[in-house]
Amino acid sequence: MNSAEDLTARARAGDDEAFRLLFERYACPVLHFIYDLINQRELAEDLTQETFVRAYKNLRALRSGTKFSTWLFGIARNVAREALRSRRREQNSDFAERETRLKQQSDPGCLPDEQLLQKEFNVAMESALRMLNEDHRLVFILRILQHCSYEEIVAITGFSLAKVKTDLHRARLEMRRRIGPYLETR
Repeated sequence: MNSAEDLTARARAGDDEAFRLLFERYACPVLHFIYDLINQRELAEDLTQETFVRAYKNLRALRSGTKFSTWLFGIARNVAREALRSRRREQNSDFAERETRLKQQSDPGCLPDEQLLQKEFNVAMESALRMLNEDHRLVFILRILQHCSYEEIVAITGFSLAKVKTDLHRARLEMRRRIGPYLETR
């Protein structure tokens, strides 16, 4: 009864409760997706809200048969890209925010040296992600971090399947090259 398809159909028919349930289901994945693209927590939260506002306003434009999550991630990608374009002018990264995120990801039961290694790995991973070109980063995040299928990535990005596979392959090679030394120490 509360499948994504059912909720989408109900929301398209004007059921605000169904849209609220869709929001609850997809808010965290969208937030993580946007954060991985822009690397700024507060902005990612704002852009997640903007994504859902746009989705709500354009819900009737969603074609039947289109998967809600694919459509929603496409909106999130566009919202994040717009923010990245305006953010490129003010390219300062917030070190304290990154430290907070790394602390949240650390396992409090780990030994201090394990926590330090985890923090170093997380910083290396974020740095490596930022160094990927925009298309490679987008495809890598969708496939590896968000676990989207190739078909979903094609629908979200508008890229051909061949481009998605090529970009993913190149992104994986680059990520292995950049974070490989950290994986060997783990």
